[in-house]
Amino acid sequence: MTLSVAFTALAAAFLGNLWGHPQRLAEIPLVDPQFVQPSTIRTSYLQMIEMKADLSDFDCYACHEKGKPPPLRYDTNHNLIIPSEHSNITMVHGRHNRNNNCFNCHDEQNLELLQTRDGREVKMAESPPLCGSCHGPTYRDWEAGVHGRTGGHWNRAAGDFKRQICVDCHNPHQPGIPPRKPAPGPHPLHQAAKMAKSPAH
Repeated sequence: MTLSVAFTALAAAFLGNLWGHPQRLAEIPLVDPQFVQPSTIRTSYLQMIEMKADLSDFDCYACHEKGKPPPLRYDTNHNLIIPSEHSNITMVHGRHNRNNNCFNCHDEQNLELLQTRDGREVKMAESPPLCGSCHGPTYRDWEAGVHGRTGGHWNRAAGDFKRQICVDCHNPHQPGIPPRKPAPGPHPLHQAAKMAKSPAH
């Protein structure tokens, strides 16, 4: 009898809303899409091939003569003079303007290829060995999956993974990446966690 009275009183308390409604939690703001989208900072030649994009801008021999290296011109301070046809290029690769020779990377005998420091030929779409010929530690980190972006499956049995190449993020002529705002920290879902983190008054 006592138990049924207690349950009836408890039910009446709930129906009468004696304790009020629980506090409504603040809505969790959505994360800026730039922090979750899988696209890279820029679109590389390889990505353009995969997208079946127009590659006419990469047809060097539409303008240059095969077998004849294009002449490079420098000003009085030994700064490379960029031809008007390549005015979209800003040459800032390396400190102190020391890497201002196109043929440090491009093969002067075949403009459709790249060349490493030791003279190996590399296809435009397979540029990481070229980058690694100067940036060895970073290249090793990239090969190990520590540097750069990797997408797909961690469990190789579940599916493939894709490692973005250097030029998917770095412009080869101006490789420095501008600073970006950091992603927001994790959102504390519970009010108690928020209160614990708030400074004492």
